[in-house]
Amino acid sequence: MEDDEKGRQEGFPIDEREGCLTDNQTSSEITRREYDELNDKFLRLAADFENYKKRAAREQEMIIRFANERFALEVLEILDNLERAVRADDSELKEGLNQIHKLFISVLERNGITPMTCIHTRFNPNEHEAIAYVPSEEEEGVIVDEVCHGYSMHNKVIRCAKVAVSKGKTE
Repeated sequence: MEDDEKGRQEGFPIDEREGCLTDNQTSSEITRREYDELNDKFLRLAADFENYKKRAAREQEMIIRFANERFALEVLEILDNLERAVRADDSELKEGLNQIHKLFISVLERNGITPMTCIHTRFNPNEHEAIAYVPSEEEEGVIVDEVCHGYSMHNKVIRCAKVAVSKGKTE
């Protein structure tokens, strides 16, 4: 009788006469079903965990890849000033600045930072910042002058080029 009481408390219907399960299932069948359910939960959890690890690895790679973006923007400001100095007339100064400029460009390129070319291309607001809209011989929407170079880092635009865009021929 104690077994019957224990069975009722655990939620198993007990046949008073035989002391066995009433739904004609053996305990091994119930155990097998519970095992299958737990195994299915385990497999799903393992797959979810693998997906989480892959996603975390991708996010970590992106963080590492773009960790120096702020530094790169500051360095680009220096490059702009050097490019202005290169346009100076003093020949000795100009030669030295040209060497610094070449070195600077190679350092940037080794770190995945490349200038974007935009003269005579269509204006793209994702890559360009229009600072002037000027009449020209080019068709409307074509970039006719570049005031500041745009740069990308590992194929991501980190600074838009500042450009003058053609508004077409004016009569």
